[in-house]
Amino acid sequence: MSTHPKHRYTLQDYFELEATSEERYEYFGGEIFNMSGASPQHEEVISNTVTALKNKLRGRGCHIYPSNLRVKVPAYLPYRYPDLTALCDTPQFENIGGIDALVNPSLIVEVLSHSTGNYDRGDKFTYYKSIDSFREYLLIAQHRAHVTHFSKDENETWAYEEINDLEDSVYLSSLDCELSLRDVYENIEFPPSPIPPQERPDAGER
Repeated sequence: MSTHPKHRYTLQDYFELEATSEERYEYFGGEIFNMSGASPQHEEVISNTVTALKNKLRGRGCHIYPSNLRVKVPAYLPYRYPDLTALCDTPQFENIGGIDALVNPSLIVEVLSHSTGNYDRGDKFTYYKSIDSFREYLLIAQHRAHVTHFSKDENETWAYEEINDLEDSVYLSSLDCELSLRDVYENIEFPPSPIPPQERPDAGER
């Protein structure tokens, strides 16, 4: 039985595809991955978060970018497409393969899915840490009210907290503002939680 080797792309192949396509792709190790096609809930959460942050930061010269902006990640070159990036400083860009990529985000946000959740919490977080300006990481679940907030202190130590109440907020120190979970999940309908077996009406029937 013969197997067909996986096609390997060069960086130049990738840059040419990025320059001519309306979709978003990421490149790693000779492979190209299509980053388009998110769920309606995913897009709603991102839209809500962008709107909430813009309202909180209006007039302060901060910058909020949704997922079409490329971000240089030194440990995972050439660049990535986070769901949201933000900073309250002058944005700096580097031209990579003819395309501008942001190099100094302070906040990165990813909306989790079943297929990418472990990667966003693990390897991707490790790669993002290679960005010098990176101070906060927000992981937002889309199927339930749950936000994981990672923040780096002056000793370069990362701490985290989990927020899962719609009436709570998370304080983003890199932007000096509060982000309400109620705003993040506006218009989102969560699937009903499964009923534990011991609480089902027929739990005692045989």
